[in-house]
Amino acid sequence: MSLSKFKTIFLAIFISGLTISIILNPKESLDASTRGLEIWWEVVFPSLLPFFIVSELLIGFGVVKFLGVLLEPLMRPIFRVPGVGGFVWAMGMASGNPAGAKLTARLRQENHLTAIQAERLVSFTSSSNPLFIFGAVAVGFFNNPALGILLASAHYLGNLCVGITMRFYGGSSETLHDSKKVTFLSSIMTAFRELHTTRIQEGRPLGKMLGDAVISSIQTLLMIGGFIILFSVFNKILSIIHVTEMIAFIISGILALFHLATELSVPLITGIFEITLGNQLVSETNVKLVDKVMIASFILAFGGLSIQAQVASILADTDIRFKPFFFARILQGVYSSFIAYLLFNPLYVNIQAYNTSDLPVMLMLHSPEWARNYWESVIQIGPLITLSSLMLYVFLYGRRSVFSKPL
Repeated sequence: MSLSKFKTIFLAIFISGLTISIILNPKESLDASTRGLEIWWEVVFPSLLPFFIVSELLIGFGVVKFLGVLLEPLMRPIFRVPGVGGFVWAMGMASGNPAGAKLTARLRQENHLTAIQAERLVSFTSSSNPLFIFGAVAVGFFNNPALGILLASAHYLGNLCVGITMRFYGGSSETLHDSKKVTFLSSIMTAFRELHTTRIQEGRPLGKMLGDAVISSIQTLLMIGGFIILFSVFNKILSIIHVTEMIAFIISGILALFHLATELSVPLITGIFEITLGNQLVSETNVKLVDKVMIASFILAFGGLSIQAQVASILADTDIRFKPFFFARILQGVYSSFIAYLLFNPLYVNIQAYNTSDLPVMLMLHSPEWARNYWESVIQIGPLITLSSLMLYVFLYGRRSVFSKPL
């Protein structure tokens, strides 16, 4: 039997089995679906929408080209990507998954990146945003705001290490520097010239550009919501039919090899499928804190198959391959876990040993209070933002559909 036929049979059996499991467990499936919808409705949609819209406008108005010229001397030698990669990296860290993939795909479609450069860039611009790390994980799950500094440091340093590692991906045929040396003043002039040229070449009026940005962003977020709900149900079904426990039995041997608590095997498997529930289960496990921090760091870095499916769907519209991204997620998981272990004493244990009154506010035990307040405010007003945005999307999409039809 050929590999293609085997793949067809496997996918058919898998989807059929999943469908039957959902039918046989309607209440559990509904609860999991509702939970996934709440995550998307309250947090994901209102958190990502502004970044997506602003990013589309920044690309259209040429601001990304402007920043690309200025960041070229930094991004090209270190990561072997054009300067526009600096914009993607910053927006990816600020807004979280899967913003880095969306912006990379957008820049590839605009021919600002080659396929290899895009594969390098997307590998280290995928990250969780600070709101999720401080608000959801540190405050919401661990009820320990001071852990946010440790988790965020390990997470973003892991991103940096992946970027440096992936610079060697794709061979060495590309030139790293332009032959002509440029000064800072000439770089500024070139950046402004690119900004002006891009704005002139953009033929859409402001209203049309804004409408396109809103429609494109909401369509992407609707796709993301579908994946979140699907994998929330899928994760629940695997737990019901005891597949999670069987895989966890194998994973527990690997954890024991690294002297980590084997009780974390089930939370780790859950986190590999869905990042939020996995981190929640990690926080509830009664083991050493350093072990929990390492596993939580791995889950945050890996991102969960739910996020990876979102990225795969976004990259499918381009010639950017998914395999390097998947490899980079495993690599970042290893890097972040190791960094969390190294930084556990200096960024957590030692800080707790000091008198907090002698420390800067940023490093106090309850210092990230902004994270708690911001997280609670997002939970409260998030559904209102989501509902208003969906109504605006229906209005804009419906209006364009009506006026685009010939009378």
